Amino acid sequence: MSTDPQPISTTDSDSAAGLATERRIAWLTLAIGAVAATATGLSYRWIWAAGLLIGAILAWFNFRWLRRGMDALVEAANSQAGAAKTHVPVGTYFRALFRYGLIAISVYVIFKVLGIPLVSMVLGLLALGAAAVTASVYEVWHPVEIKSDTQAARGLK
Repeated sequence: MSTDPQPISTTDSDSAAGLATERRIAWLTLAIGAVAATATGLSYRWIWAAGLLIGAILAWFNFRWLRRGMDALVEAANSQAGAAKTHVPVGTYFRALFRYGLIAISVYVIFKVLGIPLVSMVLGLLALGAAAVTASVYEVWHPVEIKSDTQAARGLK
């Protein structure tokens, strides 16, 4: 038995299920942010609603950038599956740090220029976590069947 890491083979249905979950998290992030902003605007203040919506939009951008970064890492890992020493492109680390820096700068500028409450934007950023939990609960209630050849490749059979 070889201890070398092998790329995990996935079938089209597995990839489609993963992409469906990613899409679900993306639209749920915006939907949860919009619902929270509407409820806050109607019951409290519209400036707080704007902060929640801005935070949810920034969380959506963060998720999209995270997905692109993970796709790049998986591609790099699969291309170097048999290599003795692997190399992760430096740009991958830069993009991960840049993503968080850009969000922090955006929040700061919006806070200073528009006067949107900082706490409302931070709470809006939490829409991504709420969307991920919601999508996970949905996946538990509606599981996707894993094909037998994929189960064997993952050591589940």
